[in-house]
Amino acid sequence: MTFRAGFVTASALRGGRGAGGRRASSFCGVNGGLVAPRVGCGRWRLCVWVGGAGGTEVSAAWAHPPALVRAASLSMSSSAAGVNWRELTDDEWRQRLTPEQYDVARRGGTERAFTGALWDNKRPGTYVCVCCGTPLFSSDAKFESGTGWPSFSAPLSKSAVSERVDRSHGMVRTEALCSTCDAHLGHVFPDGPPPTGQRYCMNSASLRFVPKE
Repeated sequence: MTFRAGFVTASALRGGRGAGGRRASSFCGVNGGLVAPRVGCGRWRLCVWVGGAGGTEVSAAWAHPPALVRAASLSMSSSAAGVNWRELTDDEWRQRLTPEQYDVARRGGTERAFTGALWDNKRPGTYVCVCCGTPLFSSDAKFESGTGWPSFSAPLSKSAVSERVDRSHGMVRTEALCSTCDAHLGHVFPDGPPPTGQRYCMNSASLRFVPKE
C-alpha cells in the first residue's frame, strides 16, 4: 500500500473535493518534498492519502505553512513504515520527488553552490533524507564551510550514512549516501573542523529539515 502526503490549497477543496479530487495546479508537495507556498494562497491543507492520484484521503488538517512542515514530517515518519526503499522503481521515485531532488538524490547530481535551500540554514533541528525520511544530521554538527553547500562534521550515527569511492569526472572522491535508500547526499572531505576533521558536503536537494520542537 502506498502512502502519500502533500499540500492542497483551500480553493481546490471548495465544493467538497478532497485529496482525490484536487486540482493538479494546486498540489504543491509530494512525500515531504516541501516547496514554498505561492503568494496569496493563504492557508493550506495537509492531506495524507493511500493509493494513486484518486486515492482515499485518510488524514487532513488546516494549517499555516510552518505548522505544515512539522505535520508533514510526522505524517511521513508514520507512513514510511514497512516500505522497502531499495525496491522502488525509477518511475516511483520520479513521482515522489521534485525534478531537482530526483536528479540529485537518485541520479547523483550536484546542485549549484549557494542555491540550495539549506546551505545557510542556522535553525536548530534535524536533517533527514528527502527520499525516505531517515534522520541523517543534527544542526549541532553543521558548520559554515564557505562552500555554498550544507556542511556537517559528522552524521547522527555511523549507520545513518554509508560511503563509497566515487571515480566520476576524473576525480577520486568519497561519496556519501543514505544507508536506508541509497540516496546520493554529497561527498566527504578530510578538511573539516575538529574533532572529526571531516566535512560532509551535502546537497540541500537531498535533505529535508525538521525544526526542533
